[in-house]
Amino acid sequence: MIDLAIKLVLAVFVFFGVLNLAALHTWLERKQSAVIQDRIGANRASILGWRLMGLFHPLADSIKMFMKEDVVPAGVDRTLHLLAPFFSVFFALVGFAAIPFGDRFVIGDRVIDLQVAKIDVGLLYIFAMLSLGVYGVILAGFASRNNYALLGGLRATAQMISYEIALGIAIVGVVMIYGTMDLEELVRAQGKTLGGWIPLWGIVVQPVAFVVFLTAALAETKRVPFDLPEGESEIIGYFVEYSGMKFGMFFLADFLETIMVACLATTLFLGGWQVPYLMPDGFHFPWGATVPLAQWTYVLLGVASFSIKVVVFCWLFMQVRWTLPRFRYDQLMRLGWLGLFPISVVNVLVTASVLAFFGD
Repeated sequence: MIDLAIKLVLAVFVFFGVLNLAALHTWLERKQSAVIQDRIGANRASILGWRLMGLFHPLADSIKMFMKEDVVPAGVDRTLHLLAPFFSVFFALVGFAAIPFGDRFVIGDRVIDLQVAKIDVGLLYIFAMLSLGVYGVILAGFASRNNYALLGGLRATAQMISYEIALGIAIVGVVMIYGTMDLEELVRAQGKTLGGWIPLWGIVVQPVAFVVFLTAALAETKRVPFDLPEGESEIIGYFVEYSGMKFGMFFLADFLETIMVACLATTLFLGGWQVPYLMPDGFHFPWGATVPLAQWTYVLLGVASFSIKVVVFCWLFMQVRWTLPRFRYDQLMRLGWLGLFPISVVNVLVTASVLAFFGD
């Protein structure tokens, strides 16, 4: 019973944090674009005269979407039209259950894994959830009985399936290096160092896979420069027949997928909760100095490290969004099949050869 209560608290903590970070993404998107374009950005929403640089705008957006009329066009498949946004948000959310956001926390005789669901093949679980998310997109396009929505759904399906292949192959090299698909053990394996100085994070041992992963993962989130399924200036996208909070759920799913990609990139390539030279009993620097720390301090530093890395990745994705123009559809497919796919395959072959000849 106590274990169940602990898991429930962890689930509430993770999902509350993720949903609030997704809401802050809307503010970050506006303010970051404003800074790049030499504007002020959103700053009008206020509570009792307090504006806080526009931080109340996500709250105002939520209230507005809940209050807007939910228009269902005539002729649509009402059941699928209703279920599609729920599918997108649900599968984007449940993947976070397998993300370890900190090391084990020991309270007396009880060991608490800072992970909602301890899954031996957590990596496969997350990719399965992300793959199922495409159903929400294609069902939205199909159920709307709108040619533009259907075209957006077909674009999204082709894009997500194409880039999932390169994405999956890219992480094979990481799994080969660390020998596990358990994300907690994978992060723990990245705590080793090369010569006592260089942390053996995924970005160090698999730099090519890191570049391929980030590019393919950005395409998975359907954000600029890979926003062909939405294409506001072309087809409006698979959610063209949605309004109110159902449109808001598709909007939310995009931000949730961006955060998931940031969490995966942090876990696979930046050592997760690892801090260079930080061990469970404190800092052990390569020149011999040590700084002892309490166990709870070590855990908090790990959680803070993971959070900072995720936020940095989210900022980077936003920077890409407001810097690069949208690809043409033929360029999008060519990059996936003729660029990332062969590079990821070669990377796996090279990794296998190195492991075969030189061992661990």
